[in-house]
Amino acid sequence: MAKHHDHDAGGDAALLAAKARLRTEVWAELDVPGVARFPRPANRIPNFVGAEAAARRLADTPEWAVAATVKANPDSPQWPVRQRALVDGKLLYMAVPRLAERNPFFLLDPAQLVDSPRAASSIKGASRSARTVDVDELAPVDLVVTGCVAVDASGARLGKGGGFSDLELAVAAEAGLVDAHTVVVTTVHELQILARGTIPTTVHDIHVDLIVTPDRAVRCARPASWSLPRLAWDELTDEKIAAIPLLQRRRP
Repeated sequence: MAKHHDHDAGGDAALLAAKARLRTEVWAELDVPGVARFPRPANRIPNFVGAEAAARRLADTPEWAVAATVKANPDSPQWPVRQRALVDGKLLYMAVPRLAERNPFFLLDPAQLVDSPRAASSIKGASRSARTVDVDELAPVDLVVTGCVAVDASGARLGKGGGFSDLELAVAAEAGLVDAHTVVVTTVHELQILARGTIPTTVHDIHVDLIVTPDRAVRCARPASWSLPRLAWDELTDEKIAAIPLLQRRRP
């Protein structure tokens, strides 16, 4: 049996179990015709019907208009967002899946693409048009696009359990690449938006500022306790650190 993404997660066991149960519930609700796209939702950031419409709605927001540099997750439901970023002339950073390479980010410059923006912004196509870079080669980021299993109306995010989005943002913050002005957005199906307070969080979990579906944009005020993310070394297991060269180089 394949390991779940949270198999090497550290932290409070009860909270991890609560998140795992919620993921299972959301994946099951999405796994119906007219909502989910191939592949099936379980154990991934779910691909959904309407992802292109959500990307178009995001592109109509003022947050998108002022962003010159975008960092995006590599998952399928955000592929239309990555494509739109290149079409709109934005510098695009895309995480290498699971941060598994020594240089864990793809740098896609819309002026230097080998393929079309659609092909270049795919996971497979990025290797032709992008070069891989380390954190110290990135420029400050205006807008961060993150994938979600679910997000609640307060902006609390539920990922697939690997913690990679949290890690990427924490590393970027510590490198001075994101700050309090950087906007975090996600595109989701309407069924992925849960009631306020549904998703349990810790201090290092990402807060989503803007949720976009095919039909609406929801802005989420940051909680009073919000601060820039930092690496929580005490919650990173040896297994997780060993799997990510970026963490190995930065381990205290």
